[in-house]
Amino acid sequence: MKRKAQPPPAAHKPAKKKSKTLLGDDEVKKRFRKGLFDQNELNKYTKGYADSTPYKHSVIHQLIDDELLRAVRNEIKDNVSFTPKETDIYKIHQSGDLANLDGLDDAALAKLPSLLALRDAMYSQSFRDYVAHITGCGPLSGRKTDMAINVYTPGCYLLCHDDVIGSRKVSYILYLTDPDIPWKPEWGGALRLFPVQEIKNADGQVARTPAPDVSKVIPPAWNQLSFFAVQPGESFHDVEEVYRAETKKQLEKEGGRVRMAISGWFHIPQIGEDGYVEGAEEKLAKNSGLMQLQGNPEQYDKPQSRPTEIEPRLASQFNKADLEFLLDYMAPTYLVPNTLEEVREHFESNSSITLSSLLKSSFSEELRAYITTLDNTPATQGSAEIEKGPWRVAKPPHKHRYLYLQPEPTDSTAFAASSKADRKMKHALKKKYKEKRKQMSPLDELLEVFLPSHAFGRWLQMATGCVLESRDVAARRFRRGCDYTLATGHEGKPRLEMTLGITPTRGWADEDEEEEPEDEHGDARDDNDDEYIQNRHDAQQAAKEKAKANGKGKAKADPNGDENGKKEEEEQEAEDFGAQEVYMAGDDDAADEDAAVYKSSALGDEDDDNILFFQAAAWNKLSLVLRDSGALKFVKYVSRAAPGDRWDVSGVFDVEEDSIDQEDSDEEDGEEADDGEQEQEQVIGVQDDTEEEWKGFSPSEESESD
Repeated sequence: MKRKAQPPPAAHKPAKKKSKTLLGDDEVKKRFRKGLFDQNELNKYTKGYADSTPYKHSVIHQLIDDELLRAVRNEIKDNVSFTPKETDIYKIHQSGDLANLDGLDDAALAKLPSLLALRDAMYSQSFRDYVAHITGCGPLSGRKTDMAINVYTPGCYLLCHDDVIGSRKVSYILYLTDPDIPWKPEWGGALRLFPVQEIKNADGQVARTPAPDVSKVIPPAWNQLSFFAVQPGESFHDVEEVYRAETKKQLEKEGGRVRMAISGWFHIPQIGEDGYVEGAEEKLAKNSGLMQLQGNPEQYDKPQSRPTEIEPRLASQFNKADLEFLLDYMAPTYLVPNTLEEVREHFESNSSITLSSLLKSSFSEELRAYITTLDNTPATQGSAEIEKGPWRVAKPPHKHRYLYLQPEPTDSTAFAASSKADRKMKHALKKKYKEKRKQMSPLDELLEVFLPSHAFGRWLQMATGCVLESRDVAARRFRRGCDYTLATGHEGKPRLEMTLGITPTRGWADEDEEEEPEDEHGDARDDNDDEYIQNRHDAQQAAKEKAKANGKGKAKADPNGDENGKKEEEEQEAEDFGAQEVYMAGDDDAADEDAAVYKSSALGDEDDDNILFFQAAAWNKLSLVLRDSGALKFVKYVSRAAPGDRWDVSGVFDVEEDSIDQEDSDEEDGEEADDGEQEQEQVIGVQDDTEEEWKGFSPSEESESD
């Protein structure tokens, strides 16, 4: 993955870069474990590398002289600062590039002599030849050093990728975990390797794509080196989340579970080095791209889009049959003309809106009970076992991984026929389920009856002003400690995207509203007065403030405690369990930077122009977004410490461009008047450049390492 270079401190001018020290063979060997360079050891590692699976890799224990590496760790603890970094693919604390050590002044270098000695030993001719012999990858550059110190504290992770960028040839990780508190595999933080599946199509072309489940797990260990050749379309790996401890006392006893490592790459020889070949880097990049595209592996991605055309186009107004049908599923509030008009005005001004308590209370309670039962049964078995049931696994994992359930394809006329077709479809589906001796679940009814209905399609058009051309919906389950989607755009014209949150557990960041209030008869409230609309607006504003508070600072326990005198909880940082769905503006001018850089501490930061829309895991909350091809979208990895899995129903609706153009025209007419309002209505944000550096090794009680 690409990393941003870290700027030098403002108070210091960069010193002139010094040339690297050329080490003799004997001096190099003193910096490594005694006997490492013996021929028998080299042969052992070479054979182990050749025999390894799922792709060739090696693990060397006790690589560096123990005294030297302990000195390196102490220098890092005392003198190196770390920047918290978070994108769609990772959450870590990272130092600057250690290649920049040569640019430090003498005073700064004097604080890091052991670190400099380690770097020079790692990129010495002797050790590069050692690695090249084991991997068979050919000559490696000693001039292009590429390494950084990464720290994973509880909650940090790195998702699936293959490390293929530029001239990288060999990827490595040298662990600097606590040498006196052995790392336990149950703490997480392992390097995990994915097997690659080869799929042959009818024309005989073979596509290679990573399987969704890992097959090799390499836990961290003090002074352990793991490395492998970077191979396009093959060297897929991730770093398992470092799991949170049950209590703060346990975490302290275990040394904070700080997974510190020096990670980096060996590159192909550069100009002037032995083994340099002109044009080799360009050829490597070209071949890498061809290998990744060979056999068109995207055709095997899951899920595949299954849009159902809406033909003829839906009418623009409700009739009595529509309302009767929708009242079986929706809160009456959202069927009131005044509320619908306000929803549409907000959507046309902002291109997005979030509606709480969309589903009718009785149907919502039935659905919640059903999803809760599923959530209480963790889906931790392998993908093949899971797919024996109705759910499927999204893949490949370097794009996404989650469970999904798509409704059975239906005749498009069932969506857009007469107003009575919805009830006929419902009765037909229930009969079909009965014939299978299976009762239609509330989730089935949501996916196959309510959302594909003629009536709901009309409601969407009235709520957004968009004319629908097709729809494609699926239920999704993002398992804690497992699932995510990475940032992607889409090609073509803007489209309407819908997410209905049906996460039944509590304890997430976004719990601003409960179910729709009921009247004294137990019926859902049918409000159409100004007081209700104002109360809803106030609640939405309060939710924004709460999101901002959850993302920044610390949450304190009640200083008064309870009447039983229970021990007060210590001040702790607000938990971030992930699972947020994020829309971000793509940056065409930042080709060399991570596509989706943000920091979770800035949730609710309205000053971040990069965030377009954001929604945490929630119950009974509908989000609608008009998304153009320049917007990136992802669902953040769900931590294993989350209160439950993230559940939602995701929908994509193609819309007529004329209806969007009309919205844009109306928006331009009132642009000057709405500028201030639109900024105020921004729902979410995500980057705070003022976030403090990680201070995990500080002995102070103010340490935020946990």
